Amino acid sequence: MADYKSYFEDALAATRNIVDVSPETISAVLRDIAEAAVAQTGSLLRENQKDLDRMDPADPKYDRLKLTEGRIKDIARDMVNVAGLPGVLGHILSEKTMPNGLNISKITVPLGVVGVIYEARPNVTFDVFALCFKTGNVSVLKGGSDAEYSNKAIIELIHSVLQKCGIDKNVAILLPAERMATEALFNAVGYIDVLIPRGSQQLIDRVRQQSKVPVIETGAGIVHTYFDESGDLQKGKDIVFNAKTRRVSVCNALDCLIVHSSRLSELCRLALPLASKDVEVYADAEAYAALQGHYPANLLHPAKVEHFGTEFLDYKMAIKTVDSFEEALDHIAKHSSKHSEAIITEDAANTIAFLNKVDAAAVYVNASTAFTDGAQFGLGAEIGISTQKLHARGPMGLQELTSYKWVVTGDGHIRNA
Repeated sequence: MADYKSYFEDALAATRNIVDVSPETISAVLRDIAEAAVAQTGSLLRENQKDLDRMDPADPKYDRLKLTEGRIKDIARDMVNVAGLPGVLGHILSEKTMPNGLNISKITVPLGVVGVIYEARPNVTFDVFALCFKTGNVSVLKGGSDAEYSNKAIIELIHSVLQKCGIDKNVAILLPAERMATEALFNAVGYIDVLIPRGSQQLIDRVRQQSKVPVIETGAGIVHTYFDESGDLQKGKDIVFNAKTRRVSVCNALDCLIVHSSRLSELCRLALPLASKDVEVYADAEAYAALQGHYPANLLHPAKVEHFGTEFLDYKMAIKTVDSFEEALDHIAKHSSKHSEAIITEDAANTIAFLNKVDAAAVYVNASTAFTDGAQFGLGAEIGISTQKLHARGPMGLQELTSYKWVVTGDGHIRNA
């Protein structure tokens, strides 16, 4: 870690400096960065193109890596939204005066130094900085080599605005893209308070297994939608198409459609819109028979065991047939990554049972899983989708980037017993 120690020391020192920045200044800086991002769209796209030129367009990560004028505008809008959100620091969560006169309160504080390791998603650089800065946290970012040029351009933009405003630029630090920096981050005990991975299941597993720094797991989404016996066909067509095709490379995209066997005669109508986007379907025997002759033959394949429990991140989807509601729940429980799960139903009892029995960070009824997103949940943006249960779950916004401390006020109090 020696080669990277200075990065971590600078980050730790910046936690004391950021405390002096007023909430009003923080919001103003975020708006300035949003404005600068739009103004410098051309240069950001040029640097992003350097990264894109090194990646095969057929790679599922290509879409995640790609910046466009529209996406930069969306990023800027999200930053402005974060700037306008109410502050979450210094809130009194509880307060009491003890019989001996001691006043004890519990108040929200920043986590401290938040490390985030991520792959080919340059938008994460903006999102993480905005959320951490708004909550008084210092961010240490470790992007992948795939997005090296993009991330450098973004952090330079952020630093230029911070310095113009007289703020320590080390409140946001981008580590080198090399692998050794990752190892150093894993071992930065005493410098990094929490490490959050954003990316593939492989990345998340590696961070969880190797990091000596506390980890909040986010990301891998093996997402199911169950079309129930009572499901409305039109709702189902719209929801399945949107959940699968809106953006296939993101973690809330649909991976497996579960269909009640009583609705197999309508499966072709439910799935056919997907063909317009060339979605390859891996169907079990019953679903395959129902789709054969009704779905393009070049896009229809018999499912193998490995197709269930796969996060495709591509124009691909599995279909599983079940004979009962309970069988659908069993399939979800076996294969879910506990990210987002949905049911399409008009049955009130099944609605309640699904919501109560499915263990996931976000559970949907008659809605697309594409909504699992910090901005869509009114959080402004997100630092990731936590799939664990300790500290944070689901889209991690401002509140999830805080901890708390106990503040005890006395008047010469001493403890005698």
